[in-house]
Amino acid sequence: MQGLFGEYETFSDRMFHYLADITPKPNVMKQDAYERTLRARAFDISRYLLPLAANTSLGEIVNARTLETQVSHLLAHTHKEVRRLGTLLKQAATSPAYNVNHESLEKLVEQIRAVSPELGERAAEELLREVRVAPTLVKYADPNTYEIETRRELRQVASELMGNLPIDPAPVVDLLENDPLEVELAATLIYEHSHYPYRQIREAVQAAGDVIRREIIDLGLRHRGRHDEVARAFCAGQQFRFDILMDIGGFRDMHRHRRCIHIGQDFTTKHGYDSPPELEAAGARARYDKVMSHVKEAVEKMEQSGGEEARENAQYAIPLAFKKRTLFKMDFAEAVYISELRTGPAGHVSYRNVAYGMYEAVAKKYPPLAKYLRVTDVREPVDLLKR
Repeated sequence: MQGLFGEYETFSDRMFHYLADITPKPNVMKQDAYERTLRARAFDISRYLLPLAANTSLGEIVNARTLETQVSHLLAHTHKEVRRLGTLLKQAATSPAYNVNHESLEKLVEQIRAVSPELGERAAEELLREVRVAPTLVKYADPNTYEIETRRELRQVASELMGNLPIDPAPVVDLLENDPLEVELAATLIYEHSHYPYRQIREAVQAAGDVIRREIIDLGLRHRGRHDEVARAFCAGQQFRFDILMDIGGFRDMHRHRRCIHIGQDFTTKHGYDSPPELEAAGARARYDKVMSHVKEAVEKMEQSGGEEARENAQYAIPLAFKKRTLFKMDFAEAVYISELRTGPAGHVSYRNVAYGMYEAVAKKYPPLAKYLRVTDVREPVDLLKR
């Protein structure tokens, strides 16, 4: 991973100079703005080398009820460090809230005490008292047994159902046909615990027969407690279901759409990686491929190293270039929204291509509706300095 960060720096600099060579600076553009813009475009390319271990910041505004559910979900996660995050969130929510004015209020209380000790004590009680914002609900958040047991059993069933079948080739964006509800539920439950395309899983589920399908659905609900929401796989019946295989970096942009139901498979190196076309033109493709090949070998070695959570730990070394499969379920309005928003010229080429693929799939299946999607043709050239 240290090597990947080093390569990220090297490729960022190399791609900046390449882009500067092919993109003259307009006379009306200041030099610092020109360089800043091209470096941002270079980062769009070099980000493919960043490993999943790269840190990022996250802030959230959430009510106590949702936080309780979130903490319970995190405490049931496959990764030990994510479970630790759930513990820290629980501790933070049940501890005194941070008061940004505490230091200045302390000084004010001391000044009041100097005038009147009695009044100073009253001021301290009012101004410096601890505030606990969500102790009642969150302190009872425990690991979600429903999620843990269901994941364990469905992983086993997915392994038995799919066996060692080779992964069928599939398009980047596949708009699926409507399925009978039981087929959709069973296939989606298996999807999350495998690396196969949805169509291949659906075929296996259909061939398994009614008894097996209903057993799979039963496993998805068998351990549900009194207060557990049903698993996301049971959010079924959306008209538009896209099975999408895209690079992890682009997935991180696409999965923020909240009106979608996302059913994601694990991070893996099984599906290969994307290569920005600029690498070839800059003469950097051979080095890029060498790095990716080395990383793939290292990840697979770590997965087989044994020990607790070896497979989960190995995922941290996977660069954002490698592909990940996710099932996106949505209504027509959301399909329009994503297609229009994510094909814009200011976006990253990765998700622009995926969003355009979604548009093309909708237009092919429902030709009369195509005219209502105000997309940007991703095949049109983009001015790097105006993105």
